[in-house]
This record gives sequence, C-alpha cells and structure tokens, in this order.
Amino acid sequence: MQDNLNTYTPGAFYEVLAPAQAFALAERFAPHDTPRKGSWLNMAEIELAALAKQCLDRRIPAVDALRREVLAWADQRNRDRKTVHWKFAQKDARITLQRHYQKVQKFN
Repeated sequence: MQDNLNTYTPGAFYEVLAPAQAFALAERFAPHDTPRKGSWLNMAEIELAALAKQCLDRRIPAVDALRREVLAWADQRNRDRKTVHWKFAQKDARITLQRHYQKVQKFN
C-alpha cells in the first residue's frame, strides 16, 4: 500500500540498489495506490471490520480453512463491487475536531 506520491515507483529501487537486486525487489512488490479521497488507513480498518463481522465471527479450526473462507469472502465482496463509502467530509472534521484547533484571539 502506498500513498499518492509519485516517488514510489519500481524505478526508485534502481536509484539506490544494484540492478539485479533492484529488479528482484521490483518483481516482489505489487503497488496499490491509495484512494484520493478519505483516509486509506481508515478504509482498510473498515474493510477489516467487515471481514471480522461477516466472515470471522465463528471458530475456524485450521489455517487452510481460514484461508479458504477469507478468499471466498473477498471474492464475493469483489463480485458484489462493495466499496467503502467515506462520509467524513472536511466540514464534519472541523466540527468534530474543533477542540484540537488552536484558539486565535483577534487584536484590534
């Protein structure tokens, strides 16, 4: 997972590593850009909460069974095109977080 900076490309490996090592690392990573709106970390937490509630709400006896259940859940969620609907807009943040903003006094 990466943020939206343009510095995170496989080419960055080649700037600091030998070509063979850079290539090996570039092959191991699959970049996933983060959403432009909303906090990607909060969205990941929301997805994990959905997984816990919808799939992991029971005892699963073995790792192989767990893997199958999670993959089946993810496949179904992807087929249904489920997404996170981010609703925490800037105006909401200003209200919710106003106690954290510095108080500014006006001087005349």
